[in-house]
Amino acid sequence: MPDKYNQFRAMFSITKASLKATFRSPSSVAFGFGFPMIFILVFGFIGNNGAISLDVGMAKNADTANAAYQILKNIPALNFIDSHDSILQQDLAKGDITAILNVEKNVSGSTPQYVVHIKSSGAVNQQNVETIKNIVASALMPQQGISTEPIVIDPPIPGREYKRIDFILPGQLGFSLLSAGVFGVAFLFYNLRQQLVLKRFFATPIRRPYIVLGEALSRVTFQMITAVVIIGIGVLCFKFTLVNGFSTFIQMMLLSFLGLLVFMGFGFIVSSVAKNESTIPPFANIFTFPQLLLSGTFFPIDLFPKWLQFCCNLLPLTHFNNAMRAISFEGANLLTTWKDVGGLLIWGVILYAVAIKVFKWD
Repeated sequence: MPDKYNQFRAMFSITKASLKATFRSPSSVAFGFGFPMIFILVFGFIGNNGAISLDVGMAKNADTANAAYQILKNIPALNFIDSHDSILQQDLAKGDITAILNVEKNVSGSTPQYVVHIKSSGAVNQQNVETIKNIVASALMPQQGISTEPIVIDPPIPGREYKRIDFILPGQLGFSLLSAGVFGVAFLFYNLRQQLVLKRFFATPIRRPYIVLGEALSRVTFQMITAVVIIGIGVLCFKFTLVNGFSTFIQMMLLSFLGLLVFMGFGFIVSSVAKNESTIPPFANIFTFPQLLLSGTFFPIDLFPKWLQFCCNLLPLTHFNNAMRAISFEGANLLTTWKDVGGLLIWGVILYAVAIKVFKWD
């Protein structure tokens, strides 16, 4: 006799009931909406200045034989990015670097014997350009004994204004999804197991995979609503940049969906290895807390030492944040950010392979 039990209808019934329970839970609403919104509001009201960076480039036609060139290249406060001129120009227009320096001979033959040009863009905080000018001046003047400043700040090239919210919001969105994926799933399935709800499901004709899919779909639906709210507040209240409008929003939502699925893998692991409810937060924080500090959520990872940057770039939240910022501000998509998307997928394969190994039904 054919099985007339509708597995998908049962799965969506579980999803509906679980989603209602989630919205009725104060802690779920607080962690999903409250805390990310507090961070967004706090950093949004601080101001709309760009993230401080002293990454600079050196023009390829610079006078490398000049003593000023060697002095500039050895200034500790300036991190020179070695890329092709066209790449440097693109990075400057996007605000990824603060300025491009150029050393030229003084054609008049008078003192000083060189001129240093500093070129920035509209995407760069001009206070940082002035900081670079002061750093360069303090390094060159004592060496050359020059009283007249041989430093020229060229008119900035056009560039999209990079506001503080353009850096902060993607990081907060990523951490919101990470926390919900790990803590939400861990507590949910642990409680379902402890309260024998999963065993009761087994008494019905619904199959095990549909139980997991139903609960997971509930969590994904709730967090997608959270993502929409966070992005909406950023756009309406703080002029968060959606460079291509609605198409950028769709790309951000697709990436959020992918990121949440990956992060949920660790939630399944925690729910299985935790011996009791009090051990869930320590296990979950092992995965989430380092990423809060090291994945570029609040400040660029370029501020860390090189060896630590290597570790930071391995974290899944770093891949998510990098891809999300490229999509929202630079107009990239999931295909052009394939390196970071690929990094997320690799993490997903690893986490779910472990989750399948350790997952318990009772």
